[in-house]
Amino acid sequence: MGSKTDVDGKIIYPSLAWVYAKPWRVIAFSLGTGVLRPGPGTWGTVFGWLVWALLLTHLSDLAVGAVLVVSYIVGCWACQRTGQDLGVSDHGGMNWDEAVAFWFVLWLSPDTWLAQTAAFLLFRFFDIVKPPPIRYFDQRFDNGFGVMWDDIVAAAYALLGMAVLVRLGVLT
Repeated sequence: MGSKTDVDGKIIYPSLAWVYAKPWRVIAFSLGTGVLRPGPGTWGTVFGWLVWALLLTHLSDLAVGAVLVVSYIVGCWACQRTGQDLGVSDHGGMNWDEAVAFWFVLWLSPDTWLAQTAAFLLFRFFDIVKPPPIRYFDQRFDNGFGVMWDDIVAAAYALLGMAVLVRLGVLT
């Protein structure tokens, strides 16, 4: 199935073939999960959770920190290039930002199924609702940095919520 375009020829729903045509698109669309509907941001977070469970959870804190920094920088580049290709600076299918931000949340959250589920729900809530200043950053930064940054701020909100839940004894 091919990409769907609007009347101006801009791609609305990229195809998997379009994503896999360039390496930066594969990254920005988290190996293609960004083409899944509905909720490509949620699919990106699920992708991030899977990568965390299979690979990142086994790394040292120093290695996870390095992966986060490198993934953020690579994400800024990949989302910038992909946004240029699409003609839309923050296309909904670009979901690498959700994956990287959720790794940050998981890294600093308790390592239990209940805590990770709570982290997932909190992160998705703040990423979707975009309370201040998330919405401010989302509306004002149109490049790859902006795509990545508003999700890091949503992750910070989720971590604050996690800290409250841990402090109240709801999560351990």
